[in-house]
Amino acid sequence: MFEAAVVSAHVGTTTTTTTTAPCLATLGINQRTKPKARKLWKLRAPAADLSGALTQTVGGQLMQHVNNNFESYSEVNESEIIEKKRRRRRRVFFLDVNPLCYKGSTPSLLSFAHWISLFFSQVSLADPVIAVIDGERGNEYRRQLLPSYKSKRRNFSKGPVWRSHRAVIDVLQKLNVPIVKIEGHEADDVVATLVDEVLRRGYRVVIASPDKDFKQLISEDVQIVMPMHKSDNWSFYTIKHYKAQYHCDPSSDLSLSKYVTNLFRFPFHELTIWGISEILFVTRSLMAIAGRSQAYEARGSIVGDEVDGVPGIQHLVPSFGRKTTLKLLRKHGSLENLLNAAAVRTVGKPYVQDTLTKHADYLRRNYEVLSLRRDVDVRLQEDWLSERETCNDSVILTEFSKLLDETQKRNQ
Repeated sequence: MFEAAVVSAHVGTTTTTTTTAPCLATLGINQRTKPKARKLWKLRAPAADLSGALTQTVGGQLMQHVNNNFESYSEVNESEIIEKKRRRRRRVFFLDVNPLCYKGSTPSLLSFAHWISLFFSQVSLADPVIAVIDGERGNEYRRQLLPSYKSKRRNFSKGPVWRSHRAVIDVLQKLNVPIVKIEGHEADDVVATLVDEVLRRGYRVVIASPDKDFKQLISEDVQIVMPMHKSDNWSFYTIKHYKAQYHCDPSSDLSLSKYVTNLFRFPFHELTIWGISEILFVTRSLMAIAGRSQAYEARGSIVGDEVDGVPGIQHLVPSFGRKTTLKLLRKHGSLENLLNAAAVRTVGKPYVQDTLTKHADYLRRNYEVLSLRRDVDVRLQEDWLSERETCNDSVILTEFSKLLDETQKRNQ
């Protein structure tokens, strides 16, 4: 059921800039191969004609006669590509509200006020921001699979934070931020679903949250910005940080190759109409959406997640640690590949083989619990992507902080 508290962002005048197509050097293509590549495209395009006859013009060039439907289709796709290229450098922020309302494990609206003040003044600025809140009974699906899931966390829907829940919504409304809350779903799953939609529209995504589970979504076009308590600022976490931390790429070669192969199954004349730069642009977009890997959640399903109450395999087999996990996943690419391989052949030392065959269901359950869902019944609204009106931010945030200070003093 779609129960969302949604406030449309202020629709201001959106300014866009047209970016030029990247040169071959910036795309990592040797310029000396350029003539050869162009020749290949010229030779193959006529051979793949599927929609009309080819006739020879006076100048000796081949001209393709296509029907009106194809012409309309081509024009629509060309306009979509141009629009996406204009949007490419624009960012859309997702604000994960719930964890910001806590200081440690203690509910704290003062903590929320502090972090959103820094966020709007130093991070998001006028870029679109979509706030997402956990829905009622959002944990039920995962707790049915694993009763210990987040069992030690205090419920956001109880206590002082819930009584001041209206204040959180009010301040976000005043800041021209749409708020999404879907009954029966955690905010993480709502964000994961909407991220795919935003990427398909040609934007980049930044997720503002301390939740490490969002590392599942990391790609060239998806970043995380985290509140850092020691330095008292927001810090960006990108694909470069991911590679440095885990010594592997988050992209899944299997899912990536599937989507890139499907791309080149299009009629070839349509690809030549787009041009090489547009093809590379679409390919990169598909890589960001479909190529995101199972690497992070696969690692978590084996080593566990103590914060979320998901026990790792080391509770059953102490010698099966992180080093072994990383080695196996680097070799096999995903948890399912690893388990399937272990079912038919030896993939490691006897204790590794025994663990993977005996506890395959245990690991698959962990994987399902930790994986973000992307099938939430929520639709991205166009006005959520408008530039945010920021002229009153300072006054609104100052008044909100003062109100909370006065409330705290009265309650002391």
